[in-house]
Amino acid sequence: MAEDIKVSMYTMCLVQDGDKVLLINRPDKKGFPGYIGPGGKVDFPESLTEGAIREVWEETGLKVSNLIYKGLDEYVDPNKNFRYMVFNYLATSYEGELLENPPEGECAWISINKALNLPMQPWFMRRFPLFFEKGTFEIYEMWDEENQIMLIESVKKI
Repeated sequence: MAEDIKVSMYTMCLVQDGDKVLLINRPDKKGFPGYIGPGGKVDFPESLTEGAIREVWEETGLKVSNLIYKGLDEYVDPNKNFRYMVFNYLATSYEGELLENPPEGECAWISINKALNLPMQPWFMRRFPLFFEKGTFEIYEMWDEENQIMLIESVKKI
């Protein structure tokens, strides 16, 4: 039944300034170590874009605006009735200064062309180039956690 399905909603918002993008170098102790974009859980009842704007501000100190929706990255485990959704945005307009001691790791402006040479989680590395292509994307994975088997994996440009 639908009411038994657990849904977790997250956002990620990359901030672009010309040919550079703002990434966070997360330490091992934070989980998901390596370079990653700002983002996190959407707090109820805020909207998805409000959540993305808040997460960028909390993690970097920058106030972003004029967000562009880039796509959805979705992970589903049918055995656990679990759906994990990440709504991805790109911001090219911001104001403020980077935090001196950001909570999630060091913030750095990185050349978009060189970013994929940095250590990143495989799921973020797959998603990263899609932020800078025209249109939107949909990444969908159906995973059987119990048996550690990928049932379906699809990356689509929409």
